[in-house]
Amino acid sequence: MPEKIIELFTDGGCRGNPGIGAWGVWLRLAGQERVLWGFVPETTNNRMELTAALRGLEALKRPSAVRVISDSRYLRDGMTQWLAGWQRRGWRTAGGDAVKNRDIWELLAAVAARHQVQWEWVRGHSGHIENERVDALLNRVMDQYAAGGQAREGEGWL
Repeated sequence: MPEKIIELFTDGGCRGNPGIGAWGVWLRLAGQERVLWGFVPETTNNRMELTAALRGLEALKRPSAVRVISDSRYLRDGMTQWLAGWQRRGWRTAGGDAVKNRDIWELLAAVAARHQVQWEWVRGHSGHIENERVDALLNRVMDQYAAGGQAREGEGWL
């Protein structure tokens, strides 16, 4: 029997860049769905995109086959095209600059190595239903925090 694939629909965003930010994950396996979210008072869009994927993979209890679906080319290209070169060059870009967000990239690479991950890109705000849902989730998180909410992270089953 083939192993079931876990789907992680991830998104991150900011209001201002840098500015207040949030990340969200819509996790789906065999018809069950769970959401994860978090808020950061001062961050960047790219850090939130990476954090969403990191938190989604960290939520998995055992090594799994996973599809990470994101509207971030930065995330997808980083994991599929750039990461090996950065590591080989001591966390330097092809141009010799220090890799931005190295702290999260290192954590993400380590947690992703425990799984069989397919990194997929979808166009944001194009009607992809799960991407739209996770985008709405992270915007609600930013709205709640801006309105005085205190929770920095949360999760729930749907």
